[in-house]
Amino acid sequence: MKFKEFQEKMKSLEYNNLYPLFFTLIFILILIQYSFHSLDAIFYDLWSRSDFVSQSDNNIVTITMDEESDQFLGEIYPYTYATHSRFLSKLLADDPAGIGYLVSFLETESSKDEKYILEFKNKILEFKEDDRKIFRLGTDKDAWGEQIPPDELKDLGYSLAIINKDGNVFAKDNVTRRAILNISGEDSFHLYLANRMRTLAGEERVDAIGFSGAYYDRESDATFSLFKYSKNPIKLYPNSTIPFHRVVVGNFPKGFFKDKLVLIGSNYLSNSADFVFTPYGKESNKAPKLNVHGEIVEALANKKTIYEVSDWLTDIIAIILAIFLSYIISRVQPTKGLIITMLIMVSIFVLTYIFFIAFGLWFKISHVILSIFVVYYIWVPFRAIGEYQTRYAIQEETKVLKKVDKLKQNFISLMSHDLKTPVAKIAGIADILRVQYQNTPDQNKLLDNIALSTVELNNFITSILDLTKIESRELALKLESKDINPLVESTVEKLKYEATAKDMTIRTELEPLYPINIDVNLINRVLGNIVGNAIKYAGSGTEVFIKTHDDTDWVYIEISDNGKGIAQEDLENIFEKFYRVKNDDSHKIKGSGLGLYLVKYFIELHRGHIEASSEIGEGTKFVIKLKNE
Repeated sequence: MKFKEFQEKMKSLEYNNLYPLFFTLIFILILIQYSFHSLDAIFYDLWSRSDFVSQSDNNIVTITMDEESDQFLGEIYPYTYATHSRFLSKLLADDPAGIGYLVSFLETESSKDEKYILEFKNKILEFKEDDRKIFRLGTDKDAWGEQIPPDELKDLGYSLAIINKDGNVFAKDNVTRRAILNISGEDSFHLYLANRMRTLAGEERVDAIGFSGAYYDRESDATFSLFKYSKNPIKLYPNSTIPFHRVVVGNFPKGFFKDKLVLIGSNYLSNSADFVFTPYGKESNKAPKLNVHGEIVEALANKKTIYEVSDWLTDIIAIILAIFLSYIISRVQPTKGLIITMLIMVSIFVLTYIFFIAFGLWFKISHVILSIFVVYYIWVPFRAIGEYQTRYAIQEETKVLKKVDKLKQNFISLMSHDLKTPVAKIAGIADILRVQYQNTPDQNKLLDNIALSTVELNNFITSILDLTKIESRELALKLESKDINPLVESTVEKLKYEATAKDMTIRTELEPLYPINIDVNLINRVLGNIVGNAIKYAGSGTEVFIKTHDDTDWVYIEISDNGKGIAQEDLENIFEKFYRVKNDDSHKIKGSGLGLYLVKYFIELHRGHIEASSEIGEGTKFVIKLKNE
């Protein structure tokens, strides 16, 4: 049984939908074999710039050595040891928490240099006697190796302070997104300062591999980690940046450096090496390297690093989304499919952004985004082809139906016209036999039945002809300005004999009315049908009441009887084509089921309305509303 059910399900599959799904999966499997780092970098940089969660604690101050300081001091970078000694005296007097020197000191060339370098060193050693104080020299690396400080300063402690750029990896755009934590087993300048700051804050130090997202690169023998920027490093903030020469002369607010980590380095506009690209700006918008050093130290001190989610996970998400979106697009209208696609894409952006800023998780969404585009641009043409085929089939079917309908209408019209002539002949012959010959009572009764039957058949043929005109939209109004009341009176006069024969009375209450634009023939047929139905179905001894009145917008014609009434389930359908009330009495009375259908159509053709209400045993009421114009 299960196998048979499986076979039935396989037979019911829409194979037309499997082809685009197959192509979609093939394209995506090929797509995920390639990396789109430039696209991922765009989203990474956007999330970094939009991160409102990571805020700077303003514990780091930078002191810049630039053209302005050169001019003021009358020296050139990296300045004399005498100037550095004076600078240090002013700085230490403000009680900073730590000092990070990112200056390439020169070897001493004279006894004067030796004197001041020792003076500079002694001030640092005195500063470091307090275990809570931090000092570190940051060194750079060039083609000849690490730029080690002069021998006199080596024992103060130094570490490599290299700013990593994505030059040969990831987006290859030279943007600084990663921090170097450890090189050849030695902590970097940034990690050393960050761990010392953590120790002073009463927190545990963190090894290079202990940071979220940290990874070891064998080729460079270093440990790296993506880090978060706490603020835009391109800007210079007055409360955290000050020129070198102002400190030398003591021109800074008291307490400006108190309990802060101070980073000293060059920031020459003429030296491109003092600036780097960051997620906050590319091309001409470079950030001072000194600010980036501060951002790295602060990020490591606060453990604000980024964990890069594995590619295989985002690839699985891309495939699942592709299958889900394929199903959605194959089931809904193209417009809804586009809206759902856009909502999914926006949701991916929002979710990955939240994960980035709140949890430090970075999803490479290039494969996911491109997969969504692949799904959409594969499925939309397939859907368009399918819809075109369906539309074409419907158009062809409509053409056939129109031809059949036209043939049917022509057949009915011809048959109706052809039937009218013999019916008229039969009625004429019956009249001649009745008038010109001596007939027995039984013969006269038979002739009366023939005449009555021809009248009913003629009415039926007329109804069929009207229906044909309606369906072929050939029925047009012949409007003329007429008072409704004379038409009502004429109808009552015509049907008076039939009412009297059933012991029924027709009572009228006609208010004076203004003439309105109507098709006299059609309104006469409306009145004749409704009053005639009342006489046929209300029952002997009942009364038919007709009332007319008007207001500024409408002319009202109310036709009611106090007969047997119509059941609610039948009342809802009495205006339907070929519908007849199903009860014992109605089967005895001949009719086509077209009368009230045509009545409603004729009234609506006049831009009017007709309503019916009824209660079993109390009677039926029709209210006709015609435009009073």
